[in-house]
Amino acid sequence: MLIPILLLVAGLVLLVIGGELLVRGAVKIAAFLGMSPLLVGLTVVGMGTSSPELAASLQASLAGAPGIALGNIVGSNLANLLLILGISALIAPLAVQRSVLWRDGGIGVLAILALIAAGYLGGLGRMAGALFLIGTAAYIYFAYRQETSGGPHGAAYDKAMAAEEADPALVPQDKPSGSLAVAIAIVLAGLVVIVGGGKLLVDNAILLAADLGVSDAVIGLTVVAVGTSLPELVTSVIAALRKQSEIALGNVLGSNIFNVLFIGGMTGLIAPAAIPESIMRLDIWLVLAASLVVMLFAYTGGRLSRREGFVLVAAYLGYCVTTVMLS
Repeated sequence: MLIPILLLVAGLVLLVIGGELLVRGAVKIAAFLGMSPLLVGLTVVGMGTSSPELAASLQASLAGAPGIALGNIVGSNLANLLLILGISALIAPLAVQRSVLWRDGGIGVLAILALIAAGYLGGLGRMAGALFLIGTAAYIYFAYRQETSGGPHGAAYDKAMAAEEADPALVPQDKPSGSLAVAIAIVLAGLVVIVGGGKLLVDNAILLAADLGVSDAVIGLTVVAVGTSLPELVTSVIAALRKQSEIALGNVLGSNIFNVLFIGGMTGLIAPAAIPESIMRLDIWLVLAASLVVMLFAYTGGRLSRREGFVLVAAYLGYCVTTVMLS
């Protein structure tokens, strides 16, 4: 059992490294092509930082392990809402703009409701995947219009800002250094590392599930989901330490929207899969409930307090223990 665990961890590390290379190279290419920094942030950085989750879900679905593929999407959202937001609130209470909370949190709730509907209507097939990707494009367009109109920043913007503040190399430059050929080579290297890391992760997650006598879905909902959510944890913690509460919250809300619409859409389009019954029966509803609880916590006091952060973290740990014990 030790070897699959070590190889799974190695796969996660490669996913993070490959994702970093991919986004860095893509940011440079976008700058060479003359894209505006705002558009680069909302698209290249925003979606690129979700590449570990995307690679894991795609490769799991292609490998015939929908429990890991869909468990990763649902479990990552749950980890974002309970674990990452909870830890961020424990570090520094998160002040919330209620209008922004209802707008971005509401979009996240609609996204998870769409995923629930897809589950009842036959799973995450190509039609659902195409609709989710259309939803991704509509969300980015909405976010771009919101930012250019001078209104309050949205979750997509905050997600990009969180990544850029954690890694200054992701900040788009008006006059990028180096050459376009080097930037393309970095992207290709990132893709190779991501593919290798994703295969290593999925293959050993399947072996680990067999060794532990649990379903693929359990491993996807817990181990894989937490592992692929580590970049969001790091960026949200850095934002919380810097007292940038709106960025910490927006990073989580934006990640959840991209997880469902972008990653779910790509998975459905490229590697259609049914949503496992166990996830449809409980876990996906817990994500919906967690979304509403976070919105309620933040709305009632205008912030997420340390006490509420403790409740969120405790709830997540309880969920993981219960999921494993009941499997």
